[in-house]
Amino acid sequence: MERKSRAIPLKSGMPDSTSPASATPEPITKTLKRFANLSREDKMQTLLAYSRKLEPLPERFRTIDRAAFHVHECQTPVDIIPEMRDGNLHFYAAVDTRQSPTVAAFLAIVFAAVNDHPPETTLALPSDFVSTVMSNIGLGAREVGLNAIVARLKRYALEAQGDRTRSKVEEAKP
Repeated sequence: MERKSRAIPLKSGMPDSTSPASATPEPITKTLKRFANLSREDKMQTLLAYSRKLEPLPERFRTIDRAAFHVHECQTPVDIIPEMRDGNLHFYAAVDTRQSPTVAAFLAIVFAAVNDHPPETTLALPSDFVSTVMSNIGLGAREVGLNAIVARLKRYALEAQGDRTRSKVEEAKP
């Protein structure tokens, strides 16, 4: 079976960073519960462990012009590249994990919750996702950039959802 995969181009417009009224998908709920119950020290150790888990950017994306994928609101230089895989989203990030372990950890955490799921999973990220994951560790200044990352993921999910709907309509035409 041939695997369909493609990067999603960026279109203008940012979705609202609030989640839809639907129930929060299990991978996101599991992540939020894990972080809500950790002490500051345990949360720091968990972030350090996650910073090492961020999937490297595939070679096929290393040579593309990534300007359209850059998250300008984040102080740390970070590019997020979405890819559709058989109707599911998979996100990659280009970030210097050694210089920015907190951002790398956050990306690994959120990607673990949403990668290889339909766009609706990403759209269900609650508006307090960043504050829940990052609370009590003294990195409040990072929240603006991390919330911008979540908003970018949601924008890509909306694009993917729209592309998927258009494809279904095209397939249904006689």
